[in-house]
Amino acid sequence: ACGSDELLSSSLYNSGSDMSSISDGTSNGSDSKKLRVEDRMEAPPSRVLHIRKLPNETSETEVIALGLPFGKVTNILTLKGKNQAFLELGTEEAAITMVNYYSTVTPHVRNVPVFIQYSNHKELKTDAGNQRAQAVLQAVSAVQGGGTPTSGSDLALTAASSPVLRIIIDNMFYPVTLDVLQQIFSKFGTVMKIITFTKNNQFQALLQFNDPSTAQQAKIALDGQNIYNSCCTLRIDYSKLVNLNVKYNNDKSRDYTRPELPAGDGQPAMDPNMAAAFQGKDSNSLLGALSPLNAAAAAAAAAGRVALSGHSGSSGVLLASNLNEEMVTPQSLFTLFGVYGDTQRVKILYNKKDSALIQMADASQAQLAMSHLNGQKMYGKVIRVALSKHTSVQLPRDGLDDQGLTKDFTNSPLHRFKKPGSKNFQNIFPPSTTLHLSNIPTDVTEEDLRLLFSNAGGTVNAFKFFQDHKMALLQMSTVEEAIQGLIDLHNYNMGDNHHLRVSFSKSSI
Repeated sequence: ACGSDELLSSSLYNSGSDMSSISDGTSNGSDSKKLRVEDRMEAPPSRVLHIRKLPNETSETEVIALGLPFGKVTNILTLKGKNQAFLELGTEEAAITMVNYYSTVTPHVRNVPVFIQYSNHKELKTDAGNQRAQAVLQAVSAVQGGGTPTSGSDLALTAASSPVLRIIIDNMFYPVTLDVLQQIFSKFGTVMKIITFTKNNQFQALLQFNDPSTAQQAKIALDGQNIYNSCCTLRIDYSKLVNLNVKYNNDKSRDYTRPELPAGDGQPAMDPNMAAAFQGKDSNSLLGALSPLNAAAAAAAAAGRVALSGHSGSSGVLLASNLNEEMVTPQSLFTLFGVYGDTQRVKILYNKKDSALIQMADASQAQLAMSHLNGQKMYGKVIRVALSKHTSVQLPRDGLDDQGLTKDFTNSPLHRFKKPGSKNFQNIFPPSTTLHLSNIPTDVTEEDLRLLFSNAGGTVNAFKFFQDHKMALLQMSTVEEAIQGLIDLHNYNMGDNHHLRVSFSKSSI
């Protein structure tokens, strides 16, 4: 048993915990005499991290895998004899996110807990003798960026040729749902499909990512981890299958790229005994190893999501409240919620115009929109998004005018996720200051776009065209301004029938 390596642990709520507890646990015995200044916890944040207590023969790839979910890894230096390594991330923000995350979920390499802290170095200067590590880094970043690894890639990637992982759960004291798996694994990339089943009296799952390198990162990071305190241990291998065929979207299987699939015959959304187990279980321990940026908020959503699954919230209808009733329209809600799913209908409540019902294409899209948009600022107000007890949004009876408060968008050409396997499924990110723009006409300049977005309200801090000038990144000064820009300018007609496409980006400029 190992009480601290759980992925869904109540410690995620303890966001105030500093890392001194880790240092106390590491400087015992003869080790403490050898600790240099580097090993103290006082070092201020730096994009270079110092990793200690690595098992013997740890490879560069295994160290890099610790940092990959948090952003680009730009350098690595392993000190083989000392079981230590230095890892340099692309930005200080990524390093801070990584340290904060691993202060709540103990990092493991080969099932051994390791210790991570800021280094006193601000960057790593490595000599030519470090060529092997550079080759590994080059190969990993090529695979991450979708490029072709250069020679040396064989060092980095014991090529995960399949994007499908086979997951066995040992020691299963609590039920593990498809939603819980989706939450844990989606930290590493886009989960496309999951099939769960029981074989040889063991709960197993097949889970398909959008590419093999993402599957590899998830396997390296999660194999051997516990989902809950001291139980539900993940045993992960690559599957021989490279593509899963999912027939039904229900509690046993799901294809996130095809929301239109039927639920199958008489499949309950959730087994009543399972639901009861979740209701009786302390929701604090139901936390996903989610976006490290806001683990506590995501955790709360996760607890709500699993407990509600198969109850009032399985319809795909959301209730948004605390809206700015002077500004909000069905169209603006359609555009914002449409980033996370295909919004079918929107109804602003006649007697309570700061609230609206929003019907998504299915329950999983509703969950996605809720977890990303609850607590965001829209038109100056922090909006609340929750699952609704309604199963659909009713249209007004024929001939009755409800002042345009209800709109049916079912046949809108603007749905982002209609095409099965659409690239848009791989580009769903939380609201951020940076927007991704595409479908830009060739004669439109940076100045035109800066002007367009500053007129929408706010300040454009940075801008970068992609090579072909059809796409660009544009950074606003706040997330609220970026949300406003997306609502106002997604599908904006730039002339010559070029409609601007706007989405949130995970990159920064």
